[in-house]
Amino acid sequence: MLFNPIAVFVAALSTFLVGFIWYNPKVFGTIWMQESGMTEEKAKQGNMAKIFGLTLIYSVLIAFMMPQFVIHQVGALQLVGGNLEDPSFIEYLKDKQDVFRTFKHGALHGFMLGLLFILPITAINGLFEQKSWKYMLVTGGYWIVSLTIMGSIICGWK
Repeated sequence: MLFNPIAVFVAALSTFLVGFIWYNPKVFGTIWMQESGMTEEKAKQGNMAKIFGLTLIYSVLIAFMMPQFVIHQVGALQLVGGNLEDPSFIEYLKDKQDVFRTFKHGALHGFMLGLLFILPITAINGLFEQKSWKYMLVTGGYWIVSLTIMGSIICGWK
């Protein structure tokens, strides 16, 4: 199976666990609050149902796209126009089966996506918003770790 909806949902939920640890005051939470201008009072004024609800929706959207980046068999399917019955795709699957369908391989691609795609986007936004490098690295680092874990779950959980 190329797409595991349970793995996608669990990968989306993993961003909450990473965020809970990453943004803990004993890890990077205090630095993030200082660099972003967030205060305890301001944080308490936020609509938590809205924030966490939309965060879950956005995390599911990210996780939904992750198979395109971490599972090579999805790329092979794209080459045949999405036709699962295409003889060349069937032969490819017979020959390659689950090659590169490991947690380790998914982690590698997730890490690369975070480092080479998301970190630069975060840094570009941070530069124009005149944020500090600490802010950009804390935020980008969160996404590198999150995408590494998401890629691992989605690629390895067949």
